[in-house]
Amino acid sequence: MPGYGRALRRACPRCGHSPVFSSFYDLSHRCAGCDLLFEREPGYWIGAMIINTALISFLFLASMGLGMWLFWPDVPWGWLLGGVITLNAVIPVVFYPLSKTLWVALDLSFQEAAGERERR
Repeated sequence: MPGYGRALRRACPRCGHSPVFSSFYDLSHRCAGCDLLFEREPGYWIGAMIINTALISFLFLASMGLGMWLFWPDVPWGWLLGGVITLNAVIPVVFYPLSKTLWVALDLSFQEAAGERERR
């Protein structure tokens, strides 16, 4: 089973080798530990963008709901929207490298599940 914990540590989801990023955003082409190819085809990172979008959508709804709940009935809409927009601007930029390693881990789990079905 691929390591989602290893992916969250910005390490290779298969073997745990670290670092797999040459800079904060630049994922290496292959893992130096197990030779796992990270980007398999053009458009591969769309899955990582979906993970990132899903996270920020959840955080947007949760932070708006929490802000409204905390301040109801006198919700400071300007401050709440300013904070949520700032959150929506910062979190995707910071989280994108993690979404890449999480996507690789998810892809590995799909491959393992398909391999187990083929062996049966």
